[in-house]
Amino acid sequence: MNPRRHKTLLELQCELPAGELRFDSDTLQSHSGDKWFASRLPDAVALPRSTRSVATILRFAHRHNLPVTARGAGYGYVGGCVPSRGGVVLSLARMNRIKEINSHDFVTVVQPGVVTHHLHEAVEKQGLYYPPDPASRADSSIGGNIATNVASGSVVRLGSRTHKNKTGFDLARLFVGSEGLLGVVTEATLKLLPLPPFRACLGVGFGSMKGAARAIRAVFGSGTLPSALEVADAFTLAAAQKRTGSKLLTGCRAHIIVELDGQEGSVRSELKRLEEMIRAMKPVFVQRGYGAEDCEKFWQLRREFSYALRDTGLTKLNEDITVPRGRLEDLFCFAEWLQKKHHLPVACFGHAGDGNIHVNVMVDKMQPGAPRRSEAALDDLFRQVLAWGGVITGEHGIGLAKKRWWPDAASEEVRALHRVIKQALDPKGILNPGKFV
Repeated sequence: MNPRRHKTLLELQCELPAGELRFDSDTLQSHSGDKWFASRLPDAVALPRSTRSVATILRFAHRHNLPVTARGAGYGYVGGCVPSRGGVVLSLARMNRIKEINSHDFVTVVQPGVVTHHLHEAVEKQGLYYPPDPASRADSSIGGNIATNVASGSVVRLGSRTHKNKTGFDLARLFVGSEGLLGVVTEATLKLLPLPPFRACLGVGFGSMKGAARAIRAVFGSGTLPSALEVADAFTLAAAQKRTGSKLLTGCRAHIIVELDGQEGSVRSELKRLEEMIRAMKPVFVQRGYGAEDCEKFWQLRREFSYALRDTGLTKLNEDITVPRGRLEDLFCFAEWLQKKHHLPVACFGHAGDGNIHVNVMVDKMQPGAPRRSEAALDDLFRQVLAWGGVITGEHGIGLAKKRWWPDAASEEVRALHRVIKQALDPKGILNPGKFV
């Protein structure tokens, strides 16, 4: 560590409650990166317990030009919380209280370190529902989901607890997806819904991705709006079969999960109609599940997909691209072409309901030329996705992993606007430096 910076940070330690600024090597190491491949040791790790402490840290950093990288649970996939310039990693993990669940206003007020699954369980006990359900829900935190006070240490409250608000610019949404470049979330008011009284699922295996794509089109064309619609390809299913031992997936080269929720009578009726329609397409198998317990069995399989791909021993380059829904079939065809061109396995699974598909380029780094071919494959993937009017990230953000393609994804005018906003809110450039803005 730079001795001068360390001396400065010792001054900050004196301004914070005991234990809120750490320098020990284990803490520095455990806060040096996320689930991506880059890391860097910070000079210190801040573990504040209050908004007051966060504001103190940011005021001090602003005054001394210290880099500050906000961090949630560290489960990101793009290096977003890597402290590229050292400085202070500001972990929100200790700020993990659910402060309010209000069934009259249909909102919950939470601190950023609340684990997503814990929030799900808490609101459902009160007959409410928080819809976002990432596969990492048992590990990821709300602050990280929102994405990661202002850079100078000012504390501002944006938005409101009402479900409509057009008072001035929609500044709250500006901070959503800002990857810790504009400010640090210390409290969030989240919209809730009534908990649907009944859920039901179909799990359907197909002999080809073409068959699955046809079924997805039919579901959308039927007038039914599923609460979830997931899809997975042959490589993903083969890995999942090996991990889970499921005999059901034998001979299955594509799979979809369709979930409906609402009143029991209407859900059962709609699911029956969808099942009849899909069975007419001659799938390999159809599974049906009624009620929350049955539905969770479908999602347990879905949550194994990413882990199953890791089990292959290959390096998984997880690209969370999003395409217009009408391009889903084109995307899966393109993934097959990509695999043949670059001689690399490509595994696709994800959210057919919103066009957000995880295209995983699977790389054996011991194979000659594999890293170069994987980069070329990603170039081709992002170029095509953008040509279709899609985006290079639907969930994970730009971070470090996608920084190379940021100029392709955003015009010079859009990038300039980002720089203007960054300069206005973080004039000294101390927040998460070294990233895309």
